[in-house]
Amino acid sequence: MGEVTGVRMVAENVFVLSFISSVISSTVRPGQFLNIKVAGGTDPLLRRPFSVYRTDGDRVELIFNVVGKGTSAMHAMRPGDRLDILGPLGTPYSVDGESFETALLVGGGLGVAPLPITTEVLKQRGRRIMTFLGARSASQIVDAHLVDVHIATDDGSRGYRGTVVDLLAETLKATAVAAPKVFACGPTPMLKALAVYALGASLPCEVSLEGPMACGIGICQGCPVELAGEDGKYALMCKEGPAFAVERIKWS
Repeated sequence: MGEVTGVRMVAENVFVLSFISSVISSTVRPGQFLNIKVAGGTDPLLRRPFSVYRTDGDRVELIFNVVGKGTSAMHAMRPGDRLDILGPLGTPYSVDGESFETALLVGGGLGVAPLPITTEVLKQRGRRIMTFLGARSASQIVDAHLVDVHIATDDGSRGYRGTVVDLLAETLKATAVAAPKVFACGPTPMLKALAVYALGASLPCEVSLEGPMACGIGICQGCPVELAGEDGKYALMCKEGPAFAVERIKWS
């Protein structure tokens, strides 16, 4: 149980909820998630996954859109309320022991969620970081706690007009980047486009998949991911993921 310290709006229909948990803040790794049970949610039995946005001492932050009863209940929380949490869960990004020099962080929409905590850890490791964010419009961009940010919007209201994957590709075509590796999160169509580009360009890339993870620990078998080159073979998003190297996933 975590004690809520506040909820604040950071963009159009985008909110950050903070709570106190020294156990989670001291053990969570970039790309891991928490499974939250919210009183007043659509289904009181099932939890919903949220990437850890960032930590600050004992404080942990989650970022979310208000889309239903559960997130509406989270939005209505006030300091002192209690949050029922399971985590940290899942396989994190591989940020240690790798041969890359430059981390390319790519977030589409609310896929920005794991990027601030990933940025902080990469800075501690002395890596160079470039960040690429995509959204429908400028009002939905969340770029706090990030570095060297490049922005793409569908309507051209801020930054590059087009997709964040196209922005990444054009930037890498025009700019020499030392030993890059991509760490990404976002909607599945964006991740599929990114995977196609990364595989074609022989660019190391890990993506954090989005999906329903009701139990979060591999019991319910509700989050299968089909693996490439292994007919009939599946991994569970909540245990072997949510972070996967793009070559492991069957994207068709």
